[in-house]
Amino acid sequence: MARRGYPPEFRRRVVDLIEGGRKVAEVAADLEISEQSIYTWRRQARIDAGFEPGLSTAERAELVAAKRRIRELETEVAVHRRATELLKDKTHPK
Repeated sequence: MARRGYPPEFRRRVVDLIEGGRKVAEVAADLEISEQSIYTWRRQARIDAGFEPGLSTAERAELVAAKRRIRELETEVAVHRRATELLKDKTHPK
């Protein structure tokens, strides 16, 4: 499986460069990444710092984990329901 995205440390350093006064287009050209990525990282850094409204990185990770767990539980419930349907006609009451 391929690595997705850039490491958090790299993103933080890029945002630090922008906050230090360098232009987004200049940093994007130097590092060969898209300007839109830098704008997205800067916005997320501002959200994490509390300057803009939105989900922080920690909240976003928690939400992703919760959705994954819900999906797993829904799958388990579906399996149990299907098993109950299949076994309902097979078992004989005493």
